[in-house]
Amino acid sequence: MTTTSERPSGTLTREVSKRVSQSVFDGSPLRVVLLVDVFDGAQQQFLEAYEQLCAQVAQVPGHVSDQLCQSIENPSQWLITSEWESAPPFLTWVNSEEHVAMVEPLHSCVRDTRSLRFHIVRETNGASAAAQTPGGRRLQERPRIGDGVIRHALTFTVKPGTEDKVRKILADYASPEARVDDGTRLLRTSLFMEGNRVVRAIEVRGDLLAALRHVARQPEIRAVEEAINPYLEQDRDLDDQESARMFFTRAALPAVHHVMADGAGAESARIALLYPASSGQGMRLAELLSQSDQALVDDPRSAVLRSTVFQRDDVVVRLVDVSGDDVALLPRDAGAAAEVRALLDGEAARMAMVTDRRSQGA
Repeated sequence: MTTTSERPSGTLTREVSKRVSQSVFDGSPLRVVLLVDVFDGAQQQFLEAYEQLCAQVAQVPGHVSDQLCQSIENPSQWLITSEWESAPPFLTWVNSEEHVAMVEPLHSCVRDTRSLRFHIVRETNGASAAAQTPGGRRLQERPRIGDGVIRHALTFTVKPGTEDKVRKILADYASPEARVDDGTRLLRTSLFMEGNRVVRAIEVRGDLLAALRHVARQPEIRAVEEAINPYLEQDRDLDDQESARMFFTRAALPAVHHVMADGAGAESARIALLYPASSGQGMRLAELLSQSDQALVDDPRSAVLRSTVFQRDDVVVRLVDVSGDDVALLPRDAGAAAEVRALLDGEAARMAMVTDRRSQGA
């Protein structure tokens, strides 16, 4: 057998810092796994919807292949796996309105889904397959050493003129129970506003999906969500499962890069910076900011202790923990700063903190 994890020849992106625990910018292939639980009797309907979706996704730039598998033990359980050239084209597609419309036919026949995304670190091929891929292809160079924390964010906008009312509602709610189950715990929730945009960043140890479902069931959180409903720019009905699902699908703001300096456990201030990207430039903007923060934490003179960059479509948020009370909006490298400015649609801004809550022992 032949392993194909060696570096291919040619130009590669610069080597990733050992302090980076999460990044979509490795340039290595991405494996996406979608676990699907289909309603009883809806298998044929699901299969027909998948065939339609499969034909459409095959035309998406960066898509390589996919497989549909059915459980040999439970015919209601299905597995869809797909491979992508790298993470950015997949994320650009999956976070787009085009994707929202494309998967709509699946909703009526699916009870539950769960999506998992993985960079390929190693792969082994038989001799005949290896002969077809001389020199192999670039894979993730090293396994990342994380801190056991999953970072995620939500963002949405409220009707102009209602910002003060929304800010008060979001600042005054009671914190939900931190313990989700034996393996999952809410660690921290940080909430910011800039203009009429709200960003809620959460940190979880364990299972993110379980934590999100746990939070949604808490009466204090349900009360807050109901209270801000009249002020949202995107209508939603929390009693309608499909309406709520569509809202939170569009509100998801995934983390695309996280880096942490040595000794980052020191006391720090948390700052959120909002970058409105020009149309179609969100991913490139997020990559530039990630590279900049990577350089900062590699510099022992820098005040940046941790940075997480979140991105969806043309919204980019940089969440930074600093040993001080300020951080530069733009990269200190003049060339990178100029490129960031060129990618912006408006001005980058420091967001106002509404609340920052840590669970006991976090």
